[in-house]
Amino acid sequence: MEDAKKLEREIGYEFKDCELLIQALTHSSYANENKRQHRKDNERLEFLGDAVLELVSSEFLFEKYSKYPEGKLTKLRASLVCEPTLADVANVIRLGNYISLGKGEDATGGRNRKSVLSDALEALIGAIYLDGGFANAKEFILRFILTDIEHKQLFYDSKTILQEYVQANYSEPLSYRLVSESGPDHNKVFVVEAYIGEEKVGLGEGHSKKNAQQQAAYKALLLLQNK
Repeated sequence: MEDAKKLEREIGYEFKDCELLIQALTHSSYANENKRQHRKDNERLEFLGDAVLELVSSEFLFEKYSKYPEGKLTKLRASLVCEPTLADVANVIRLGNYISLGKGEDATGGRNRKSVLSDALEALIGAIYLDGGFANAKEFILRFILTDIEHKQLFYDSKTILQEYVQANYSEPLSYRLVSESGPDHNKVFVVEAYIGEEKVGLGEGHSKKNAQQQAAYKALLLLQNK
């Protein structure tokens, strides 16, 4: 319970029904390993939270970007509610510290896995919605997720934006080079460098080559913006 209170202080919301918060923080691996506790996992809350998040983000973008067509709004929303973005938000509130995981999932890095973190964040939104209603869930989403939109969109579209920028401004091609690959199969870490011709412009790290390339492209865009 003390851990739950710490998280409540972190997010600025106090649950009336603490069982909802506990469920939101219970991964299926923990529920399966501890069946005698009859603890429900967070998958149903994740389903609900995903729907609340989509509605709130859609309304927010619809009102904020009144001149954007449907396609552009859809793409912008995707950048705000995608797994990497939600995992980053979860890290900001240190959500991984509070998730109950099975021993195997915990030992293989589940506490830092983007899918686990993003799912738990959506479950937390679902729990807040059930406990405090739509207004409280909306306040949480506006405070922690629908912020710094330009940078989130830049990160989400980083590879495409960088490719277009290089084609328009350079004669040399854009390429990505794998620098290193380490860790066990279930938790590999890839390090990738982005190059324009032979000039290194970005360095990225991720649990897949694609994620590492995206990070490298984002770093390259920040560098090029500052030039």
